[in-house]
Amino acid sequence: MNRMSLPRSRSRRIAPVVAVAAATALTLAGCSSSSGGKKAEESAAGASAGKADTPRMTVAMVTHAPSGDTFWDTIRKGAEAAAAKDNIKLIYSNDETAADQASLVQNAIDQKVDGIAVTLAKPDALKDVVAKAEQAGIPVVGLNAGLDVWKEQGLLSFFGQDEAVSGQALGTKLNGTGAKNALCVIQAQGDVNLEQRCAGVKKTFGGKTEILYVNGTDMPSVKSTVTAKLKTDSSIDEVVTLGAPIALAAAQSVSESGSKAKVATFDLNKELVSAIEKGTIQFAVDQQPYLQGYLAVDSLWLYKNNGNYMGGGEQPVLTGPAFVDKSNVDAVAAFAAKGTR
Repeated sequence: MNRMSLPRSRSRRIAPVVAVAAATALTLAGCSSSSGGKKAEESAAGASAGKADTPRMTVAMVTHAPSGDTFWDTIRKGAEAAAAKDNIKLIYSNDETAADQASLVQNAIDQKVDGIAVTLAKPDALKDVVAKAEQAGIPVVGLNAGLDVWKEQGLLSFFGQDEAVSGQALGTKLNGTGAKNALCVIQAQGDVNLEQRCAGVKKTFGGKTEILYVNGTDMPSVKSTVTAKLKTDSSIDEVVTLGAPIALAAAQSVSESGSKAKVATFDLNKELVSAIEKGTIQFAVDQQPYLQGYLAVDSLWLYKNNGNYMGGGEQPVLTGPAFVDKSNVDAVAAFAAKGTR
């Protein structure tokens, strides 16, 4: 395959710096050609403004997503939309176990793909295999998790939000709600994104912040654990969750325990948007997962076909945080219903 080599040095500084808006405009200027496969076409129907006539590429996206999580479905939809537009064959795989995720990256290297998009929730476990990809001349971009290490590990670009900053923003917002005692629920111990969110809340929230670890792969267990905690500590007046499914379970816990606590969360899905409309969830921090998936794949097309670096190769491309609450939920509800917000 005709892959561009990827130096591990910081020589990318000499690359042209291209604004995200300009890069996206360039991407949309392609003319009609074959898309990234039937599945991608169906998922991305109506999402693209044109299709590239550039040579077929193969891109692997490897995430730490658990099975059946709608947040990650949204990331995948964004990736498929970009692949359909850019004449890319997208190979998507996921495993929440870091060692198995590293094996999936190795599989992509063995298949000699043209580019890899990877999440770095546990970056030390992925460091060596990411280096192998780069040594093989395969460009690698990061998304969602790995903001603190993407440059250190030699990635071209990173797409996501600063989790520490988003946590601090949520903590600051809680200061205006009258909350005094927050329970921050982490569904995967050791996940750097999740740990940073709660740490950020604790840093800026003026009240007490307590951490509660739950098993995010078992929703009945999540609900029972949060319910038990609320029953034993009636002073908890705020539950902060780090994902939409966890937030919906926590809202049930509040109801069943008789607690007066409010629920705020990170991340959206269509059920969560409905809960904000109904008032059972206060607000959500939106990091735009569709955009993360879309830009990660699109950036690899831009790099191969025009030598572009999103963010100039030096700065991450931030997709959040933004707050969705009753004041603006109607603006995103229609998109959430389609599974793209």
